[in-house]
Amino acid sequence: MAEPIARPPVSAPPTLPAGLPTASAPPSLPTGMQAAPLPLATRASMLVRCLALQGAWNYEILNGNGVGFCVEPALRHLPGGIEGEAYREALARQCAYFNAHPYLASLAVGALARAELDRTPPERLLRFRTALCGPLGSVGDRLVWAAWLPACSLVALLLFGLGAGPVGVAVGFLVLYNTGHLALRAWGLGAGWLRGLNVAQALSAPWLQRGPQYIARGAALVAGIALPFAANRAIGGGASLDPVPLAVMALTPVLALLLVRLHGKLEGWQALFGALAALVLFSTVLR
Repeated sequence: MAEPIARPPVSAPPTLPAGLPTASAPPSLPTGMQAAPLPLATRASMLVRCLALQGAWNYEILNGNGVGFCVEPALRHLPGGIEGEAYREALARQCAYFNAHPYLASLAVGALARAELDRTPPERLLRFRTALCGPLGSVGDRLVWAAWLPACSLVALLLFGLGAGPVGVAVGFLVLYNTGHLALRAWGLGAGWLRGLNVAQALSAPWLQRGPQYIARGAALVAGIALPFAANRAIGGGASLDPVPLAVMALTPVLALLLVRLHGKLEGWQALFGALAALVLFSTVLR
């Protein structure tokens, strides 16, 4: 039987003195030091550029060029200015592939600008940039496309039912919709700059997570009010305060409560045929 081979004890690797940076560590700001606040003109320029974020959209990098275009005013504050190597490298990084909801992309723009001016290591910054795409797309789609846009459309429908003309309906919709979307862009840019790499805290805000539910409930209420008035005007009925649309509007909550109570007992087509029968009865016999 072979004798076991004696091995010298393995000593622990030497430790570096505390605070000594390694040779591979990229240059960054000292711990606790933050980039100086952006001038108001720079923030305003970034916000205005966010409105054109999709102007350079393409199938290869999607909104990458748009993000680089929006972040560029902040990158001018890097050491060396627009002629410096840091500016060129940062701008090239920010023009890489990026895809997110266009309105919430301002959150990424602010966070990426902050990360670049804080001299975050490029590898970490690129990982952070990639990780932002999914959450910003998901939250933005639920908040805007699935909630805010339908709610604004229903308000426009209500304006039509109350007698507003085409210009009034269009202006009402555009003012309401753009007030919300511009406020979202402005909030995103400020929150992104404030949080930097900790932008997940901003995305977890209660109004972002529960906002779609509350907007959907409000939209359902507006729909119940708007549809009777809009249908009355579309079929050439009387004034908006005619008893017929008022009665339908008053019965809408009752019908909604009834459908909730009868869930699983009453099919949708049965409720539809019942409503059609009531409409025919009213149109041919009672009116």
